[in-house]
Amino acid sequence: MDLAFGVDLGGTKIEIVALDGAGRELARRRIATPREDYAGTIEAIARLIEEEEARLGGRGTVGVGHPGAISPASGLIKNANSTWLNGRPLHNDLAARLGREVVLANDANCLALSEATDGAAAGARIVFAVILGTGVGGGIAVDGKVLDGANAIAGEWGHNPLPWPSAEELPGPSCWCGLEGCQETWLSGPGLAADHRRVTGEEVSGPEIVARAEAGDPACRATLDRYVTRLARGLAAVINLLDPDVIVLGGGLSRVGRLYEAVPALWSRWIFSDRVVTRLVPARHGDSSGVRGAAWLGQGGRGGALSGNRGSAAAPADRAGP
Repeated sequence: MDLAFGVDLGGTKIEIVALDGAGRELARRRIATPREDYAGTIEAIARLIEEEEARLGGRGTVGVGHPGAISPASGLIKNANSTWLNGRPLHNDLAARLGREVVLANDANCLALSEATDGAAAGARIVFAVILGTGVGGGIAVDGKVLDGANAIAGEWGHNPLPWPSAEELPGPSCWCGLEGCQETWLSGPGLAADHRRVTGEEVSGPEIVARAEAGDPACRATLDRYVTRLARGLAAVINLLDPDVIVLGGGLSRVGRLYEAVPALWSRWIFSDRVVTRLVPARHGDSSGVRGAAWLGQGGRGGALSGNRGSAAAPADRAGP
């Protein structure tokens, strides 16, 4: 049986999916990520794949979406907000543990690949995919292929400063990366909660802020309004630079329905064009889109029937692509 396994390695959960030769889903499982435990993370991924292979009666290709990127210089993980992965040879260690080639990519790149292949951006030439979750990531697909970049950081917009800041937004919150005012500190779930706390003194989670805003709570509504404006500015800068056909939102905050009307209604004031035709859409495959993209990655980055030929997408043992 032709099998393609995709793995979504997140800060709080690890998800795997198994697809057959026609791209149909055969299995899906989620477990908690062994936080701060690198060896435990490797073992958890390998065990999930081996258990599903035993159950399905076949051996498959493996693609993994992970936070951060793999340094072209060292082959080690860099820039991951799951900081216990940084400086580690994740590609080599997974390949050795599983006894086969493993293809790795940034998790937002996997989202972009999934949605450009058979999702909300299918058929679009340039796709920018955004993860609005515990962190803020971005990935780019062009003509159905992931764009990596010379430094393995293409699309990494979360660690750019918030564009066109007001005086009240300067210098901005401190970021784990060592800088201040990164978009991740404003547009992530924790960033939303931190903004509400700074303004109101109230400790409220991101999901609760959204729920209370939708129920008419004025303070939470004001917090969400600030979030919408900041997201509009952030994506306007992306459009000015990349000019994508489609922007796809994933992650927990992508479920906020008002984003898809409110953000495009605002972003034109910062976009250097007489009209804006870029579409803002939610990921068709929802929270599981990235793991599907990882499975396509293991098959050479192409959706549809799985040929088993990974082509140039496979990373060599000493240099994995992001």
